[in-house]
Amino acid sequence: MKAEDLKLVVKEKYGAIAKQNVLSNQSSCCGNSGCCGELEFSMIGDEYANIEGHNPDADMGLGCGIPTEFAQIKKGDTVVDLGSGAGNDCFVARALAGENGKIIGIDMTESMIEKARENNQKLGYGNIEFCLGDIEDLPLADNTADVVISNCVLNLVPNKDKAFAEIYRILKPEAHLSVSDIVLKGELPEKLKQAAEMYVGCVSGAMQKDDYLKVISNSGLVNIKVQKEKPIDVPDSVLLNYLSPQELIEYKQSGIGIFSITVYAEK
Repeated sequence: MKAEDLKLVVKEKYGAIAKQNVLSNQSSCCGNSGCCGELEFSMIGDEYANIEGHNPDADMGLGCGIPTEFAQIKKGDTVVDLGSGAGNDCFVARALAGENGKIIGIDMTESMIEKARENNQKLGYGNIEFCLGDIEDLPLADNTADVVISNCVLNLVPNKDKAFAEIYRILKPEAHLSVSDIVLKGELPEKLKQAAEMYVGCVSGAMQKDDYLKVISNSGLVNIKVQKEKPIDVPDSVLLNYLSPQELIEYKQSGIGIFSITVYAEK
């Protein structure tokens, strides 16, 4: 698929998720909208329930980590969340940055922006804003952010070089990012790579771990550290939607792995 086609797939499917009941999404990678076929498993995300600022109405169960855990957000910081969805990580970031901080959520899906704004209106926070925008062409000025966060979104961006170049541009000098994402070790079978629905399900859009870290480095960011890494075991019932039984055996014996990582880097 072409980059623009992939963006349309992502936008359409996540738009459908945004219109669902929040609870129907929390036990799955991408909810029950059909965007992942039967890809409904909960081991991708981390548990937010006891984290200050967590808002159940804004937690769509779409993440693969907790980027704020390692983001070193300080009181008064300006924090930009890329792919902010219904606003969950923004509300957690706001609890860390305080009333004098500023939180900006960016998402390319109109219905997600609407949901996030509704959630924020209920909470009454005046220092959070949600903006429609493309991560490859952010609607923000240079040197805007003290911290950039993102949760299981950058793997869905077709041009990751552009995405990280934009992150570098909007970061203030000596500012930093903390992003959670899906990466691979070894090559996924071609059938999984080409499945757009699996792509939206956070897997087929993923890069090799070393290549992902290289893209970050090539953007100019430094002091790159993988703060957390955990394997993601996709159930056989899901993989059999894309692989024959024999292909599944070969895949499981190959040593290929899908991982969630949280990465820190500085400008």
